[in-house]
Amino acid sequence: MVSQAFRGGRHPRRAGAVALCGLVSVLVSCTAPAPDGGDGDTGATAPADAAHGAPGIGDAYYPTAGNGGYDARHYAVTVRYHPGKSHLDGDTTVTARATRALDRFNLDLRGFEVSSVEVDGEPAEHRRADDGELVVTPARPLDDGDTFTTRVRYAGEPVRGDSEDSLGEGWYGTSSGGAFVLGEPRSASYWYPVNEHPRDKATFELTARVPEDWTAVSIGRKEGETTESGWTTTTWNESDPVAGYLTVFAVDRFTVERGELPDGTPVRNAFAPGTEGARDVAGRVDDVVAFLEERFGDYPASTAGGIYLNENPGFALETQGTPTYPPEPDVELVVHEMAHQWYGNSVSLHSWADICLNECFASYATWLWAEHQRGADLDAHYTEQIERLRGNDDFWSRPLYDMGAGNEFGAVYSKGPLAVHALRRQVGDEAFDRMLREWPAEHADGNARWPQFEAFAERISGQDLRGFFDAWFRGARQPADEYL
Repeated sequence: MVSQAFRGGRHPRRAGAVALCGLVSVLVSCTAPAPDGGDGDTGATAPADAAHGAPGIGDAYYPTAGNGGYDARHYAVTVRYHPGKSHLDGDTTVTARATRALDRFNLDLRGFEVSSVEVDGEPAEHRRADDGELVVTPARPLDDGDTFTTRVRYAGEPVRGDSEDSLGEGWYGTSSGGAFVLGEPRSASYWYPVNEHPRDKATFELTARVPEDWTAVSIGRKEGETTESGWTTTTWNESDPVAGYLTVFAVDRFTVERGELPDGTPVRNAFAPGTEGARDVAGRVDDVVAFLEERFGDYPASTAGGIYLNENPGFALETQGTPTYPPEPDVELVVHEMAHQWYGNSVSLHSWADICLNECFASYATWLWAEHQRGADLDAHYTEQIERLRGNDDFWSRPLYDMGAGNEFGAVYSKGPLAVHALRRQVGDEAFDRMLREWPAEHADGNARWPQFEAFAERISGQDLRGFFDAWFRGARQPADEYL
């Protein structure tokens, strides 16, 4: 994800938060709130009573995000959406494996009236908790290791988002009468029941039905489309594990253009009305992927392309294989979001305290792009910024790891790429190049923690980097000159 604050909007995370300012921008102008502290790097599942699944997965930054007691394996989502009525009918089946004996478990679902729930084909009791979570009690308890299906039917007007007050989450309307649902760290639960935390990724299938004069788009490979009785039904399938916030549903009068990468990977670009100017940028995706493959390894997603919106939610988002962009993106923004296909999507964070694994490296990818495309002298740029930032306590006070809840989407965009370049200088280009390629290969389709990356960097470089990482990534003051 990257904010579009540098284009005149405000950062969606919290008022005054830092945005990515671009490769050769004046980093000193980027400011963010001071960290709150806190420890988000816990692997423990939140406590559960008896055989009740926990209402959170165990992330200290978002205690009710996700759920405990099961591992989601696949989502089969069916929705019917009428833009003119702002009404959605949903029918979702979640396939999961119990990780403990369960007589009750939770799903994340925001808004909507739930008409029925079935577990393994049998009616199940269900209720909504005060925080909106869907609490399900199956007719028969589940044993540890059981694979089970949960079917939820629901309907209603979707919950609207607000990029200023709700972390960019929820539904947004478009000037043409369409809508899209998008956001980080949560957005999937605004349109289907889900275990919504990146720690529990699953494959994903969507069947969407919209009036025939509208077009729906999502992630995954398009598997079929039919039109009947005034409605168009389209199915997409994402066979790679995906975190919930990396799914998207958008309905507009899109123009969809298709192509292929050299290896046959489908490329799908969807242009909302008024975004014709984005076609030149969209046409650079092949070049961007080819460049990133040289640095990070084989492209890990099943699709490429983008969704180009004519409304500005305040950010772009690396929705899996098909990033979603605000109006007038530039190629550097495409580089950032496509870099996330390796750093953030294929290798996902374990807890939100680990967000530097996503954003620091995607932000540095734009530096690498400038080096590749324009011959930018990154050492000179780095040195200039370090000198400019000397004594700027506000800038240096923001840790890049375990920065405190509410501060995740700040320093990672400005201090983050500086720190990654400092790491490159510390270990040398040969070791650094190995890190960029071997990290996503070692953790493909999985999750990772920042401390794992520190150990990995020490192994690849053969150096003791504890002081360096403490100064640059864990510290809240300007690093000593030996690490600058």
